[in-house]
Amino acid sequence: MSSRAFVFLVPIVVIAIFWAMAKRDSRRGTDPTHKSFFERNGMLLGIIFIALVAFWTLFLVALPYLYMVVESFHPNLPPIRRGGPDDFVTLTQYKSFFVTPNSGTVNWTHMGAFGFSIIASIAVTALNFAICYPLAYYMAQAGTPQKVRTLMLCLIVPYWVNEILRAFSLRLLLASKGLINQILMGTGITDVPIDFLGNNTGLYVGLSYAYLLVMMFPLYNAIESLDRNQIEAARDLGAPWWRIHKDVVIPYAKPGIASGCTMVFMLSAGSLAAPQFLGGPRTLWFTAIVYDFFFQNFNWPRGAAYAFILLTGCIILVMAMLRLFKVSLGETIK
Repeated sequence: MSSRAFVFLVPIVVIAIFWAMAKRDSRRGTDPTHKSFFERNGMLLGIIFIALVAFWTLFLVALPYLYMVVESFHPNLPPIRRGGPDDFVTLTQYKSFFVTPNSGTVNWTHMGAFGFSIIASIAVTALNFAICYPLAYYMAQAGTPQKVRTLMLCLIVPYWVNEILRAFSLRLLLASKGLINQILMGTGITDVPIDFLGNNTGLYVGLSYAYLLVMMFPLYNAIESLDRNQIEAARDLGAPWWRIHKDVVIPYAKPGIASGCTMVFMLSAGSLAAPQFLGGPRTLWFTAIVYDFFFQNFNWPRGAAYAFILLTGCIILVMAMLRLFKVSLGETIK
């Protein structure tokens, strides 16, 4: 059996395992007041829900990732030679991340792009949290319903525009002859235009703006459920504002913070449009390298290996951060 055929066997095995677990649990005694999934939704609707979730999970999530992993362990061959004697399992594509195949030298370019993408994504995540936390707290605990609805509308409306168009708009604003530089020079604040794009300011602004709502909603949902009496009690006991946030609000909202930070970090590290349009001439984002391997060099195995390296690195970093801040993975998806 070929390794690529193995991709289609794994989901079947996983489904069989979960089916066996469900059958085993159904034999156990349950709370008579608790209704099962099919009792709550009906047999027909329950089957439709399960089929849709299974289709989404298998064909749009599991199979593409499994195929990517399998593809990364094969040499780059034309389609006619796939499955032949030259098609074998190899670590060459992963080795190329560390050692340049042609020259045999250390691949500082790609490793540097990977490190820069990770560090920049962490900076974007921190910037997004610094922007969204005060807004989320105000909307959840201090703002009136009318102001909350107005703020929420102002946050959502810009996202009706496509991400690529928003990136182009930011590029026009931040360009050397863009609106912001024209205002700065017109008011006498600067004599020469500031190179916002060259020093990666546009990159950080674009990524932060692109994933603002991804941070906002988990924070708002977490802080909104906090009992205001706890904040009032801390204030009555003389706690300063920073102590209230440090000891009351942030510990309570930790799952929402972890969820928002995880999503912003993962999306930023995997972003393509914003780094392409808003990055400086010397900025090399790792996903651009992956894109070139897939669609410029048509080297799918190496592109798959690089994509899997990025995915693995991001997952390891996220799990380490969750462990460091003592937040379980289950709490982040509540």
